[in-house]
Amino acid sequence: MNHAKEMAKLAIQALEDKKAEDIHVIDISEISVLADYFIIANGTNRNQVQALIDNVDDTLGRAGYPDRKIEGYDSANWALMDYKDIIVHVFDKENRLFYDLERIWRDGKKIALEDLQ
Repeated sequence: MNHAKEMAKLAIQALEDKKAEDIHVIDISEISVLADYFIIANGTNRNQVQALIDNVDDTLGRAGYPDRKIEGYDSANWALMDYKDIIVHVFDKENRLFYDLERIWRDGKKIALEDLQ
């Protein structure tokens, strides 16, 4: 199995474990060299956003996928987690609506969560 797909599955499970809302996966492999997948989710408050970030980082780290960079943890309104093959964006609700990454990256291919299984 390719690493990006395995990483995406682990990240999604970590987000679901902490009750992330509105998880979306966008395959950007054909339109960008940044990563293969963007995973976008949101939490309901600062504490939940930080718990989502912590759980994704712990889960991927234990599986042997250390982060290259995590930005936005302290503010917890938009965190970007770079794992090279996947990038995880965790927002609060307000910033998720404001930045609307799904619209910006609409040339990517939306992947149904069950299609990653």
